Amino acid sequence: MDWLQALFLGIVQGLTEYLPVSSSGHLTIGAALFGINGENNLTFTVAVHVATVLSTIVILWKEIAWIFKGLFQFRMNSETNYVINILISMIPIGIVGLFFKDYVEDIFGAGLLIVGCMLLVTAALLAFSYYAKPRQKENISRKDAFIIGLAQALAVLPGLSRSGSTIATGLLLGDRKDKLAQFSFLMVIPPILGEALLDVVKIIKHGTEAMATSEISASALAVGFVAAFVSGCIACKWMINVVKKGKLIYFAIYCAVVGLITIVSTFFS
Repeated sequence: MDWLQALFLGIVQGLTEYLPVSSSGHLTIGAALFGINGENNLTFTVAVHVATVLSTIVILWKEIAWIFKGLFQFRMNSETNYVINILISMIPIGIVGLFFKDYVEDIFGAGLLIVGCMLLVTAALLAFSYYAKPRQKENISRKDAFIIGLAQALAVLPGLSRSGSTIATGLLLGDRKDKLAQFSFLMVIPPILGEALLDVVKIIKHGTEAMATSEISASALAVGFVAAFVSGCIACKWMINVVKKGKLIYFAIYCAVVGLITIVSTFFS
């Protein structure tokens, strides 16, 4: 992987991690276009995921500071309740990540056909949440947090958008748009870091063998990291405003078009 490819894939990762169009799906498509073997660039995957987490922290630093300030009061308050909801939302993805992630990847892989199909599922979810008009709730409940967490766990499937699944599920549950976008992006921080940690364990486990098969230089890795961070900051801030305005139907159309093109391309490859 050269620096230009790293730049492109870093931008794709940063944008699609927050836009409801599936970062894993787009990285698979991008890697296929460049002829890159993802397994040989595990270090790059870890770097761009960490970069997107940092972009979330930068954009939502006020909300994160508010949470920690409330936690250090050591009493039950709105901040503590918020953290409890995030922890509850992590239960499904924690179980899947620790016990079933490799199993799911072995079954479904990350081929273009499954990516295309899951992009169509993402499109359907976004469209349904756009037209559905449930009764609005003031706050995200414990039950809602767990259901949104289930949606996030299902997004382990390549091509099924993590942000799209969580935001669409929250909208279908009637959660307020302004609070939902913030919650969706904050709840994703621990799973992304956990996934990166599991990848680091893989790198350490394979040791010199993984380093020998690595196809990316330090400069290209740095370019990808910066690209993912900057594009992630832009996408995170923009997506919060998009969710507030409820304009997810455009992403549904995009996912449907890209999904169909991806599926069709598998028959001619």
